[in-house]
Amino acid sequence: MSFYQECRQYKDFDYAGFFASINETDIERILGKERINEFDYLALLSETAEHYLEPMAQKAHRLTIQHFGRVILLYTPIYLANYCVNSCVYCGFRASNKLERKKLSLSEVEKEAALIAATGLKHVIILTGESRKMSPVSYIKDCVEVLKKYFASICIEVYPLEEHEYAELIQTGVDAITIYQETYNEDLYLELHPTGPKRNYLYRLEAPERACRAGIRSANLGALLGLDNWRSEAFLTGLHAHYLQKNYPGVDVAISLPRLRPHLGGYHPRCIVSDKNLVQYLLAFRLFIPRAGITISTRERAEFRDNLLQLGVTKMSAGSCTAVGGRTGGNEEIGQFDISDPRGVEEMKKMIYAQGYQPVFKDWHQF
Repeated sequence: MSFYQECRQYKDFDYAGFFASINETDIERILGKERINEFDYLALLSETAEHYLEPMAQKAHRLTIQHFGRVILLYTPIYLANYCVNSCVYCGFRASNKLERKKLSLSEVEKEAALIAATGLKHVIILTGESRKMSPVSYIKDCVEVLKKYFASICIEVYPLEEHEYAELIQTGVDAITIYQETYNEDLYLELHPTGPKRNYLYRLEAPERACRAGIRSANLGALLGLDNWRSEAFLTGLHAHYLQKNYPGVDVAISLPRLRPHLGGYHPRCIVSDKNLVQYLLAFRLFIPRAGITISTRERAEFRDNLLQLGVTKMSAGSCTAVGGRTGGNEEIGQFDISDPRGVEEMKKMIYAQGYQPVFKDWHQF
């Protein structure tokens, strides 16, 4: 069964009825299990489970230490371009927004890389906006050739690619992919993506699996929290991660928990996701998939990120900039979204050490 088929099984699922059936005895039973199934995971996303966040946090902490140790991997994004042909109603880069469009030259990419590498970071994620014409695969490959001189790991967050294109980029030096489905609600997805190639729900949904078949080392998923009910989005994101981990055991599967942030265009979230909601999602996911990575970006404010560190997070961004060339003279005000945590690498290192953890700059070796 494909993940699309699995996902379709929950299209008309009665989430409200399921959550209403969950009682405290159910939650206590689930927390006593060594392994939980998908419906246990869904139960841990219920309102009833909100009263058990402390025991959930204790168990999530133990599982994270067991599988990952006391380490936090640090990375930063590099925005290579902001050209886009899509009309995603929630995004600051959408085609109809009037903003300065730019694409870095290879010399500008090298300047950004040198500045970032000087901070000690070894992991970067590169973003382009979604325009095959302005940011073709050949351009991404050329950028990777520059970046691999400076970094041990290069992740791409670009438009969905064909399997052979992922293979080409992997051969060039890419080892990870991040791609957000945005929302797993197919009907809402079409409403939020009225025009452009991103409107193809299935093609985007199957992109992580194409990358896995091509030989990617790490795949990072996520729903953009605030577009739809966070509980159903968290559930289906977890199922997606579980599907990939089960079918591609050689791939490191991870999720991100991005909440909508202010941006040019001012889209207002349909659903408010509170700090408490985000914590519950993080904890429930850790109990469901103990070996999956969890990323918290600078979308979240500093104090909140600090408090999340010991609950199951494995990866955090530092020194982030969401504008093209923002570190080397670009207009920092024209970013994809507003950053909530502006701390640089040194500040993040100090915070991580203060909590008894160790910042990691390279988490794997190629033989």
